[in-house]
Amino acid sequence: MESAPSPAPAAPPAAYPLCSNCGAELHGPHCYSCGQPVKGMIRPLSSMLHDVADTIFNIDSRIFRTLLPLYFRPGYLSIEYFAGRRVRYVTPFRLYFFLSVAAFLLMQTGLDSSFDAARDAIHFGDSNTQIASARTPEDVLARRDAALAELDKALSLPGVVGEARTEIEKQQEKIRAQAQRRLDRLAERKAKNGDAPAKGDADKNDDDLDFHGWDPKKDPVHVAWLPAFANAKLTNAFARMRDNVPRIKQDPKPFLIGAFGTLPQVLFVLMPLFALLLKVFYLFKRRLYMEHLIVALHSHAFVFQSLIFITLAILLRGWARSAAPWLDMLLGWLIFAMCWWVPINLFLTAKKVYRQGWIFTTLKFGLIGICYTIMISFGIVAAFAISLATT
Repeated sequence: MESAPSPAPAAPPAAYPLCSNCGAELHGPHCYSCGQPVKGMIRPLSSMLHDVADTIFNIDSRIFRTLLPLYFRPGYLSIEYFAGRRVRYVTPFRLYFFLSVAAFLLMQTGLDSSFDAARDAIHFGDSNTQIASARTPEDVLARRDAALAELDKALSLPGVVGEARTEIEKQQEKIRAQAQRRLDRLAERKAKNGDAPAKGDADKNDDDLDFHGWDPKKDPVHVAWLPAFANAKLTNAFARMRDNVPRIKQDPKPFLIGAFGTLPQVLFVLMPLFALLLKVFYLFKRRLYMEHLIVALHSHAFVFQSLIFITLAILLRGWARSAAPWLDMLLGWLIFAMCWWVPINLFLTAKKVYRQGWIFTTLKFGLIGICYTIMISFGIVAAFAISLATT
């Protein structure tokens, strides 16, 4: 009887590549022994650019699985993150970072275009100077009416929305107030001596920021507990503020644009403080600080996402006023709803994440809101101060 042929010897297992750094076998994109990545810098440029784009933007299906629940499902992303389901969503810090950058870039672009449209129709400060030098009540009223008529024309422009419209309305109030002050001054002068004011008798603008003749060279800033270089920096900053006041009065656009450019950094500093507020108010929930920071990142990302939508709707409404008037009211209601959705979403986030009753959630939400509003107010003041000192 013929015996069965013996099986062929099994092929030896394929040898794994070895790590160039420590010589261990490689079983993935990183060495399990020393942690060195398999991919280095010595490779085609297209591969490098692909990795850079993936690291920075990471645009794949995760972005769609993240943005929709971020806006429409309060607290959902934070709860998913705490449950360990993280890989399917964009990481909280990356989400916060890019939504904040996109929001501020878009808002700055809208502010820039609005001021350009407004500046074509008005010249900041010119009307005030003319009213201040008027020598008769009739001249004051004529210059006031002419300035107000010019600003009314500016308000009717389709591109003047948002900050520009608010600035024009403020200018109108300033013109009315200054005209009344000039009329009172003329009446007071006439009551004293019956003569018209001298040619050089012009009202001083009460809104001017007065440095009381401060000279940074003769009287530099000196804080005893600060080093010399810090005092020199403060002196230079105040000197720039003093020099920038007249320029900002003539054209506030660079000042406001600079402040908007500084706000992202200021808010980034405030965000950990917001997480600390959550830690204090929800102390008995025994959550780690990093859990509160995740909630803060998602909450701020939602706010920036809302600012993007609201800004786009405002810009679209400015276009619709002239091109599609039937859209104006619809967009107005949409903007109204989106503005109200911001506090509602944040409230529901606190309710779902921390799982407390309606009364405690409302009380804590109100107190946290007050505290954080104060912090943001200081942050905005700091941003405007930095802009004033660096513009």
